[in-house]
Amino acid sequence: MKIYADTSIFGGLFDPEFAEPTRQLFNEIDAGRFLLVTSAVVEAEIEPAPDQVRELFSRYGKSAELAPITEAALSLQQAYIGAGIVTAKSLDDALHVALATISGCNLIVSWNFKHIVHFDKIPKYNAVNTLNGHGHIGVYSPLEVINYGNDDA
Repeated sequence: MKIYADTSIFGGLFDPEFAEPTRQLFNEIDAGRFLLVTSAVVEAEIEPAPDQVRELFSRYGKSAELAPITEAALSLQQAYIGAGIVTAKSLDDALHVALATISGCNLIVSWNFKHIVHFDKIPKYNAVNTLNGHGHIGVYSPLEVINYGNDDA
């Protein structure tokens, strides 16, 4: 399963609130459950981050698939903006979703609850995808995709 991890995932490992589920997500990537996809947008956003975040990205970026920034992705980004899903202030957030969609990811994982993982925005992203001839993409936080083991509940 191809998953696109946005910038917040790499920083999430070092945030006490998000560390444990993020660690589990990376463990599952290491175990081969997910094929990690990232992009130059993530790389650029990580550049000013603390050393530990940049080192984590470097480690995973070497083996991740890199989603190319294409005209199709930029067009889809603009369609999200045009539909009012996010404003022009959130161009990179819209581009993350577009890159994940265009590169054929099954999911985008993010801790960005304001602009990406939001109950009101997810169906709108997918509606714009449909209107533009693209498939739906699952949009989740790591909490929703990690394996919780053999719990019966």
